[in-house]
Formats: sequence, C-alpha cells, structure tokens
Amino acid sequence: MNFVDWLVVAGYFVLTFAVGIFALSRKHETSEDYFLSGRRLPWHLAGLSLVATTFAADTPLAVTGITVVRGIAGNFLWLSLIPAGIMTAIFYARLWRRSGVVTDAEFATLRYSGAPANFLRRFRAAYLAILVNLIIMGWVTTGMAKVLHVFFDYPLWITLGVLYAFTVVYIILSGLWGVVLTDVLQFAIAMVGCIILAIVGVEKVGGLDTLWQQAQAVLPPGHTTIYPWYFSGPVYVVAVWLGVQWWASWYPGFEPGGGGYVVQRLLSTKNENHAVGAAILFNILHFVVRPWPWIITALCAVVALPPTGDAEMLYPRAILAWLPAGLKGLLIAAFLAAFMSTIATHLNWGASYIVNDVVAGTRVAPRTTRGTLLLSRVTILLMALGAIGVSFAMTSVSQGWELILMLSAGTGPVYLVRWYWSRVNAWSEISAMSASFIFSLLVSQWSQPQEIRLIVVALLTTIAWVCITLFTKPESAAKLSHFAELVRPTPWRSREIILFLASIAAIYTAFFAIGELLQLHFAKAALQFVILCGAIFIALVSMRRPKLIE
Repeated sequence: MNFVDWLVVAGYFVLTFAVGIFALSRKHETSEDYFLSGRRLPWHLAGLSLVATTFAADTPLAVTGITVVRGIAGNFLWLSLIPAGIMTAIFYARLWRRSGVVTDAEFATLRYSGAPANFLRRFRAAYLAILVNLIIMGWVTTGMAKVLHVFFDYPLWITLGVLYAFTVVYIILSGLWGVVLTDVLQFAIAMVGCIILAIVGVEKVGGLDTLWQQAQAVLPPGHTTIYPWYFSGPVYVVAVWLGVQWWASWYPGFEPGGGGYVVQRLLSTKNENHAVGAAILFNILHFVVRPWPWIITALCAVVALPPTGDAEMLYPRAILAWLPAGLKGLLIAAFLAAFMSTIATHLNWGASYIVNDVVAGTRVAPRTTRGTLLLSRVTILLMALGAIGVSFAMTSVSQGWELILMLSAGTGPVYLVRWYWSRVNAWSEISAMSASFIFSLLVSQWSQPQEIRLIVVALLTTIAWVCITLFTKPESAAKLSHFAELVRPTPWRSREIILFLASIAAIYTAFFAIGELLQLHFAKAALQFVILCGAIFIALVSMRRPKLIE
C-alpha cells in the first residue's frame, strides 16, 4: 500500500465515523429504541442492512474457494437457501411483525407457557448469543485475518483489535440505528469495490470469451457450468442441498421460518408491509446482485495467478496483483466495510438476547433504562473479546459454515410448524435443539461426507422432537387462543403458494440469466429472461389478489 491507498482507507473510516455521529442524534429511551430502532425502519434500509450483514469479509473468500474447488455449481451449497429466504418473506414476515416481540427467543413465552417456556427462552437466547454467535463472528474474523495477513505487515492481533475497537465504539453509542446507517454505507462501498475488481480481472485475462476458454482448460471438467444438475460431484450432494438442507437446518440469515438478525430487522420495520418488502429486497440483493462479481474474480484469479494451496486466498492476492494505487485502497476499504457491518450486527443482536431474554426477569436484571443500556454495552464489549478468541481456533471459513449447518440439522421443521400446529410445545423446541447438538457430535467422526451426516442428523432429530411432542402435554386453549388473536396465523392459501413458487423461480432464473449473459450465451440468456419475466408476472398477479397485500 502507498500513500494514496492509505488516504482512501482513512477516508472510509472518517466517513463511517461521520455516519455513526449522525446516528447519535436519535435518542435511546427504551431497549426497543436501542435494539429495534424504535420499530421505525423503512423496508429499504432494513433490507440493505440485512444484505450488508451477510456480506462479510469471509464471503468473497469462501465463494472463491468453493468456485475453484467445486466449480460454479458448488455455490449451490448456499444458493440452495433461496426457498428458505423466500418462505420467510411470503409466509412468516407478517407473523413476526405482528408478534411484537423484541427477539425471536422471546417467541417462546408468547407461544408457550410455564417453566418450560421460560427455560426455552433463556436456553435458546444463551445458545444463540454465545455459542452460535461467537462461532459466526469467529469465522468472519478468520476470513478477515486472512485478508489482513496479505495486505498488512502489522501484528495481526493489533490490527484486529483496532477494527473491533472502532466497530464497538459506534455500536455502543448508536444502537441498531447506527448499525443500519453504517450498513448501508458499507454495503455500497463493498459492492462497488467487488464489481471494480471483477471488471479489472476480466481485462487482465483478455476479456470474457478468453476467460471461459482458459477456465475450462485450467479447471476440472464441469467446473464452469452454472446449473446444479450438471454438478461434477456426486448426485446426492446437490439433492441434499436443494431438497433437504434449506428447510432442515438453521443457518444465519436463512433460518426456516425466520430467526436471528433477520427477525430483528423484521421486528424493526414500520409495519407488516415494510417487513415483507425488507425480506424480498434482501433475497434479491443476496442471491442475484452479489454472487457474480465474486465468481468472475475467482475464475480470473485461478487463470491468471500462480496456484496456491489455499484457494480462498486467490481473492486478496488478485487485489494486490491487479489494482493500481487508489483502487487497491478502495478494495481494502471494501473488505473493512464488509467485516465491520457483519460484526456490528452480530454484537448488537447477541447483546439483545442477553439483555432481553437471559437476564430479564432475574435478580440481576437492571431496574432502569440507564442500567439496561449499560448492561447492553458491557455485553457488546465482552462478546467482541470472545469473538477474537474463537477466531484463533478456526483455520477455514467453510469450517464454520459446515459446523453451524450440522449443529442445527433437523431443527428447521419445528420452527416452521410451531406457528400452525397447536400440538407443538416448549419441549418440542428444547428436544429439537438438544437432539441436533448431540447427534451432530456423535456423527462428527464418521468418514461419510458432510451431506450424508446432515441427513442422518436431521432424520434422527426430527424423530426425537416429534416423539417428545406427542408424549408431552399440549399448550392450554387459553394460551393458544391469545397467540392466535395476536399473530393471526392462517393456513397457506393457493395464491400465496403460487407467489412463493414464482418468487423462487424468479430469483433462480435471474441468477442463471446473468450467468448465461456473462458466458456470452445470448440465446440462453434471452430464454432465461423470458422465464424470469413470466415468473415476475405470475408473482405480481398473485400479490394483487384480494387480502394478500393488506
């Protein structure tokens, strides 16, 4: 890095700090103000904040590694989550907004009653805030550590410490409102930087036509196909991704039925329509806009750069090898933005669990708003220190992804049906979370592929929680009636199912259309575009049917 690069990076920090200072103008009179921005977020800010959160420093690295090792179709490891995201938008976003809870863990005492409900609320909150949240921040920090090791000569722990300190300061002071505003800025910087790198990469290899010819020569057969049914790996792998994984496992950002920071953003919106709009915008940006700049850069890097033992490192190496002064600083700022936006959300989200669900109702719970805000800020600081510690135990970004998928396998169905099946009780969720964790540990040493182990864990977990549900008492009629009056869950109607299927088709065909266009297959791109227009038309007609849009 030279002086111009440092100037660009410094400009990024100044701009972020200015946005954080602006966010301080909004006062925090309650914990809802601090953790939910007073439930006043418009749909576009909530949706942009969500996609910024899922765009971490590790994401371009992980997609690069997957593309090089498994091929473009290998990205259906996460592209298969499209139905989960659309399902949340169509069927569950309104229900969450109507619930009026502060966190998804609080749902336990809204839907269930008695000691089991209180235990589930605290158990789930602690499990997500400490175990899951630290694992997520750990792999995000691991990805950032890899980038920093390439870009800077300073000691790694000092550089990470500075980034965390800067992030923690503006989160502590401004709450979720500050997180959202900086998310929007950081996503814009990160996305522009990634697009620029992809364009420069294509120029370095001699154009798109040359890129695909050389990529086919360098990579194994089938690695440049964009369709999962032509995946070069075993057939059962794609079958699990597309048929099981998206509904069976809890994965951050795409939890079956919604959960985590997605629910936090939905609960923060102005009303139900804004919640639905935020969820739809998030899925479009996440699956259509973001992936291709990373995939193209990965292919350019594997063609133009010397091979490396760690495929994920091709992305930061491409930045150093190809970009001139100024643009290099912009890409480094993009990585910093992606990292900080994700960490900011996870720290605020994790603290909301501790304050609202774990500590609330106990003897140590603060009795004043000032005490609650102080506890929130101390919790954020402690979580930041824990995340740095966890990151030193991780060696790979994909390691964290697979760990979360396995630890939650089989829990998805209970999260989907608990809104509608009156027989589900607190023990259903407790047993699902416990069984998934235990069975994941038992099969962790098996030599079978991760997809086979996921199916086994999902099957055993589902059998366990269904049996526990049937052998324990259902909730009282009064509790179920109160829940139904507040949330108003209704059976899925045909027009909603049509909208769900049309939206999935639209997202997938948009991804394929861009891929065909980049491969210069104009006839196939036109066909995909026609299908896309048809899917959008069907979706719009379904949305205009009476009572679907309230």
